[in-house]
Amino acid sequence: MQMSLNWKSKNVVVVGLGVSGIAACKLLAARGAHVVGTDKKPRRALSDDVALLESLGVTLALGGHEDAGMLHADLVIVSPGVPSSELATAEARGVPIWGEVELAVRELNAWAQSAGRPAPRVVAIGGTNGKSTTTSLVGELLAAHGLRTFCGGNLGEPLASHASEAFDAVVLEVSSFQMERAETFHPHVSVLLNITPDHLDRYPSFDAYANAKGNAFLRQEPSDIAVVPFADSMCEAQAKRGRAKVVSFGPGGDFDVTPSAVVDRASCAAPTFFERAKMHLQGGHNALNVAAALAAVSPFGVSPETIRTVLANFKGLAHRMSLVAEHAGVRYYDDSKGTNVGASVTAVRGVVEPKVVAILGGRDKGGSYEPLVRALADKGRAAVVIGEAADAIAHAVGNVVPVHRAGSMGEAVTLSAALAQPGDAVLLSPACSSFDMFVDYKHRGDAFVAAVKDLERGSP
Repeated sequence: MQMSLNWKSKNVVVVGLGVSGIAACKLLAARGAHVVGTDKKPRRALSDDVALLESLGVTLALGGHEDAGMLHADLVIVSPGVPSSELATAEARGVPIWGEVELAVRELNAWAQSAGRPAPRVVAIGGTNGKSTTTSLVGELLAAHGLRTFCGGNLGEPLASHASEAFDAVVLEVSSFQMERAETFHPHVSVLLNITPDHLDRYPSFDAYANAKGNAFLRQEPSDIAVVPFADSMCEAQAKRGRAKVVSFGPGGDFDVTPSAVVDRASCAAPTFFERAKMHLQGGHNALNVAAALAAVSPFGVSPETIRTVLANFKGLAHRMSLVAEHAGVRYYDDSKGTNVGASVTAVRGVVEPKVVAILGGRDKGGSYEPLVRALADKGRAAVVIGEAADAIAHAVGNVVPVHRAGSMGEAVTLSAALAQPGDAVLLSPACSSFDMFVDYKHRGDAFVAAVKDLERGSP
């Protein structure tokens, strides 16, 4: 299928009916394709939006893929959470398989061409940790610069829902899963924030996971920009799989981080300083995110004045180190988006309070908990474990700090409140995915916030 896409009479199967899969179904149905949407889950386990698909002419095959017709499809669109094993037979038959990002960018470019508009410049932001904050900040900076900007992707809003809109820039948080099947994806700027062990339940090795992350660089040209951490050999190696100009961020980088400032040493004749004390985002990890964001927007010519204004007001994201409440001298932080060990280590070490009661657990992702145990040894008051990974985390923590088990988020918050001392923090940063007990990290974070509010009201 060429860039001038004609979907009429094409048979397309969309595998996985989460947010991105539903968006892909709607887009393809609107373009005239014969669409089958399939999911291994039964209807009752899916969102109410799935029912709307039938009114749009989409055929549903739920509770398994046997009746989806993948082997005879002209194209299969796969959602990020679907493992390749579910597509193996269709792939062996030579059926083309794209991800939602691949579909959406092709459609957006084709629509721009038909409207006589230049294709929007794409900024892709990947990495194990910090993607959502950095993506949102880049979107804010480009919008404040006056560009019509889409900001979404793995962050929450799928691009397929906006493939017939006029944009100057498209800022996408991209996951390793999304980059597995992105055969023409070509971002003008590609950022890789970091690579630490994650999703090892999905990938055969850490190198395979890293290579999936690095696929975003593959089709970059010398006129493009690849942004990676300074002196990070693994990220640099991934960037060099493409041909883009490499720009670094972090201490010692082109976009330097010092104790007092983030410093642009690359895009101006003289260094430009952005004082960390004047930024709403605080903490060392956020200084790195800011530096990466400034590197990402450097080709767009955003003025230092605009950058300072945005940095002074940008508050970050819900469920990412958000202060929920202070109760009885204890602060409660929601970091539900801490879905891997590296993110939770950053959260535990990043709170200003000297001691932390950490709520951990969910669905295990196959990595080692040892870095988290070391962080708890330094700052932990206790750990409260929930979900399928509770036993594994408890075993890893051992006697480093007291470990308690909880059967629900409400119980976890109540236990944590009893364990914490005035001046401590209670931190939800699970180091695991949410899919055993909750729909997603937002659902998990909302449950935590509700439990803290109940605690404040004196509810049981």
